[in-house]
Amino acid sequence: MEKEIRLDKYGNVKIADDVVAIIAEIAAKEVKGVYSMSGGIADSITEILGKKNPSKGVKVEVGEKEAAIDLYIIVEYGVRIPDVSWQIQENVKKAVETMTGLTVVEVNIHIQGVNLEKENKENKEEENPEEKSK
Repeated sequence: MEKEIRLDKYGNVKIADDVVAIIAEIAAKEVKGVYSMSGGIADSITEILGKKNPSKGVKVEVGEKEAAIDLYIIVEYGVRIPDVSWQIQENVKKAVETMTGLTVVEVNIHIQGVNLEKENKENKEEENPEEKSK
């Protein structure tokens, strides 16, 4: 769905909801501590069918002048989740408002999981010190 932003002198600009979602996803992934986006069941079905979802883990509601964004995030183990969430909100709000001219009224963060790969790798190195020296 596209929302139209009226420009009196030169014409109209239409911004697709997917464009806002992609901007939000990129801005969220830039934050240190974000491992990935979590798409849920709908995105999993889309991937099984062989289609790529350009805005995995992002839901947007765009009005004529405002936008509300929901982000579904997987964080790295060991990060302080409230701090990472606040940084995501700030980064996404700034990016979307700067690039689209829309006012972002809310950025809701849904933490869907924690990536444990780094912790597991460190534990294996502690158990097998010879692997670390290779």
